[in-house]
Amino acid sequence: MTVATESRFVDVAGGQLFVQSWLPAVLHADHTPRAPIVLFHDSLGCVALWREFPALLAATTSRRVIAYDRLGFGRSSARHDVLAHSFVEDEGRTVVPRLLDALGVETFVVMGHSVGGGMAVAAAAAHTARCTALITMAAQSFVEDRTIAGVREARASFAAPEQLARIARHHGDKAEWVLHAWVDTWLHPDFASWSLDALAEQVHCPALVVHSDNDEYGSLAHPMRLLRHLRGPSRQLTVPGGGHLPHRTEPAAVLNAVQDLLAPLT
Repeated sequence: MTVATESRFVDVAGGQLFVQSWLPAVLHADHTPRAPIVLFHDSLGCVALWREFPALLAATTSRRVIAYDRLGFGRSSARHDVLAHSFVEDEGRTVVPRLLDALGVETFVVMGHSVGGGMAVAAAAAHTARCTALITMAAQSFVEDRTIAGVREARASFAAPEQLARIARHHGDKAEWVLHAWVDTWLHPDFASWSLDALAEQVHCPALVVHSDNDEYGSLAHPMRLLRHLRGPSRQLTVPGGGHLPHRTEPAAVLNAVQDLLAPLT
């Protein structure tokens, strides 16, 4: 299926967000408008690092897919502050409505990877009247020892200049801030008690929780805990051997599960 793309910048408090949309050429057979899917990237991510997945998602679901670089990432405006420990909830509560209002979007589906999955939960919790479904992929639902170990290992690897240069390819001179925003937040002692429990209990829409059985940043305790707290009809997809990137290692399985969730929804 042919998928068109369009890009723009949206003004929000603190700067501009770079936003890209993927629009399928063919809509649903009944021509009923469907809520677009909003993607939330991971701690080192950006629009470009979704690669071909948004186009595949748009083609599979016949829905518009919207991805954006959070402030401080990718092509969005730089940040120089220290992330508040409420940054996951803040993104869903304050940034999402400004973004979607600027794009003229009323109802929406949220879908996030890693910490972006937590932001998707936060958005679903904050906008229950507008959010029609939630999808998380490799989302951390609490601070687990495995998560901390993975972050520490990554911090050590990024000490090498050539590794930091990998981040700079997508974030430019914001690379140092991006790395510290991730590492310093997750390793801060005051962040150790963070969880998605309270946010998940406010989510009543249908949900799909995707997690790999060998995710280096979180065991299967994460999806199990998230599913215990979600209040709507929820389902789980466990991807064997998918690591922290199940949508990249097993895209067909993830796309099929997403389509099954969204097919009966407008």
